[in-house]
Amino acid sequence: MGDKMGDKMGDKIKDSIRLVRLSEEHTIAFKEEMQEAFQHGFESYYKGADETNQWQVLPDKDFYQSLEAEGAEAYEAVNEDGQRVGGAIITANGNMGELAFLYVKVGVQSKGIGQSVWKAIEAMHPEIKVWETCTPYFDRRNIHFYINRCGFHAVEFFNEHHPDPNMPEQFDQEDGLFKFEKRIL
Repeated sequence: MGDKMGDKMGDKIKDSIRLVRLSEEHTIAFKEEMQEAFQHGFESYYKGADETNQWQVLPDKDFYQSLEAEGAEAYEAVNEDGQRVGGAIITANGNMGELAFLYVKVGVQSKGIGQSVWKAIEAMHPEIKVWETCTPYFDRRNIHFYINRCGFHAVEFFNEHHPDPNMPEQFDQEDGLFKFEKRIL
């Protein structure tokens, strides 16, 4: 019975999410929350990692580069109380789209928010027939999310022997990134 109550609460949360264009005045807080969410995911994988590590999982440069890309759109995911609970940055160019970043704020994960954000993005862009995104090989939550919740397929694995040609300066890629694709028929 407790599970059903939790499911109903999760449905209420995800059904009340709306996407709002990111305003310039909210950009810094949005970036910091996204960085915190990515860092949280990294630390969850690397339990016992040095907490004094100053390496940014999502460097400022990458964040701003995604915001300035041609066709970029950034959205805050806002709950019914007007609080930001996550967000996403995408690019939409013709019938191709890229999910640059999607995050759910630390403390409110596993409530269907990320899936609601993704469904809202797809609904806003019915012209997109192919979506692409990447995620680090170690982030099993992301891999599960993209494949099992959002319908993406792993199509490529970038690593030191097969670097991403679009990001030659990206981290040394020895750890690897999965590239995902979702085709909408």
